[in-house]
Amino acid sequence: MIEVLSSGAANLIQDLGRRGYLDNGLSRGGAMDSFALSVANAMVGNEPDEAGIEISLFPFRFRLAEDLDFAVAGADCPVRVENEPVAPWWGRSAKAGQTVIIEHPRRGARAYLAIGGGIDVEPVMGSRSTDLKASFGGMGGRGLKRGDTLKRRPGSSGSQRRTSGLGVVPSDLPSFWRELTAGHVIVRVLEGAEYRLFIASARKSFETSDYEITADANRVGYRLSGSPLSLETPVELLSHGIVPGTVQVPPSGQPIVQLAEANTCGGYPKIATVIEADLWKLAQAPVGCRIRFQITDIDTAVAALRQQAEELSRIRAALELTGHRG
Repeated sequence: MIEVLSSGAANLIQDLGRRGYLDNGLSRGGAMDSFALSVANAMVGNEPDEAGIEISLFPFRFRLAEDLDFAVAGADCPVRVENEPVAPWWGRSAKAGQTVIIEHPRRGARAYLAIGGGIDVEPVMGSRSTDLKASFGGMGGRGLKRGDTLKRRPGSSGSQRRTSGLGVVPSDLPSFWRELTAGHVIVRVLEGAEYRLFIASARKSFETSDYEITADANRVGYRLSGSPLSLETPVELLSHGIVPGTVQVPPSGQPIVQLAEANTCGGYPKIATVIEADLWKLAQAPVGCRIRFQITDIDTAVAALRQQAEELSRIRAALELTGHRG
């Protein structure tokens, strides 16, 4: 069990989300950076879809009420167990009574905390994720606050403790850190259904200019600022299905990227869709970061998603091989 020592409505219990409910108007939700959460779970011996904590308000502090394993992945955050530093993307054991502090990121926007066994909250529609819009899941549909106590799921995997720590470095991480340091992140997109309805100069601007993440950015989506994207002629569309990654363009011409808690339908023209394998980059891009969109094709998108899944499998296999998995 852990006790939360800091408040922050933006810090949420999340797993990999609820799938199969879009037709009921319920977004998938779940971790914004699902790869980071899956790796954090792997480092403590959990299955990829165990619930952890998505941290986007720092510092985040918690105290252990029992000996257990924990891991932090995602943003490049200084982490300390009492006064002992812990490397980024690292898992280790800690003892009852110790306090863990996850500080403000040097790079990135969201950190993911996994504890051995996963967090024990009641599933809703097959997921333990917090849905802020619907006000259910996690801790009663709200963010964590000071004094909350979170229990480890009894009898789950990852319940055995290690004595030594370990870390991982995903293959795309070093280059991504460099992009964040430069304040310029490239994400790949597929052409949207209305891509050809935009004027040629708008399509060129979309692919060759930068769009900055504005302060109007949350788990639902990011509003971007950059060269306006104009249509050939005004178009009225019936509301249609949208998903995380959909890039819509309202009348202002400034694009909106839908993210984890994306609306399930909308009527703005869709110029593109961020490929699923690159959504984690947007999750880690802070307000003020510049985004450059790169048009790709469906074969590349599928291959990138397959490579990401294969890398996660290799990471899990390596942890098992070294005997660190609980």
